[in-house]
Amino acid sequence: MPRILVVGSSCAGKSTLSQKLSAALDLHYIQLDALQWMPGWTERDDPTFFKMLTEAVTQHSHWVIDGNYSRTHAISWPRAQVVVWLNYSYSRVVWRALTRTCRRVFTREQLYSGNVETFRRSFLSRDSILWWVIKTFHYRRRRYSDIRKKNAYAHLVWIELRRPIPLDALILKIESAIPAEKR
Repeated sequence: MPRILVVGSSCAGKSTLSQKLSAALDLHYIQLDALQWMPGWTERDDPTFFKMLTEAVTQHSHWVIDGNYSRTHAISWPRAQVVVWLNYSYSRVVWRALTRTCRRVFTREQLYSGNVETFRRSFLSRDSILWWVIKTFHYRRRRYSDIRKKNAYAHLVWIELRRPIPLDALILKIESAIPAEKR
């Protein structure tokens, strides 16, 4: 059973894919956003956040983590075996951001710690997830490309997805990337 990181632009589908991998492979699911955000969209302080993440990755021998928090790399990346990089097109990610945000605003879907996305926060605020996606998309793509090229975490197997693939095909890629004795 592997230890997997799922990374990529905000709204690329990291959480959805991670939840599916967690269920299909019986892995503990760790969502960085859920550890980070408290009620009222208040961010948890770093010492507490790092402690919670460290406990999660050490208490479970096999897991899947989704999220892009670079300040957590020292905790999770050395322990991981596989990085699944959702390196989707800008148009796909922006479309997903828009449709997901509209759905969440309309349904008042509760997120981490009971937080909800409101119309004002989503469309009229500097804290807008849509604005965040537009601002950070190209930076994230360069950052993950650089990390991969520099081979900073040489032990990691990278699986780069330029478009969604069926879950069973991804699982086969993951299983074939990790030798049986290391699973």
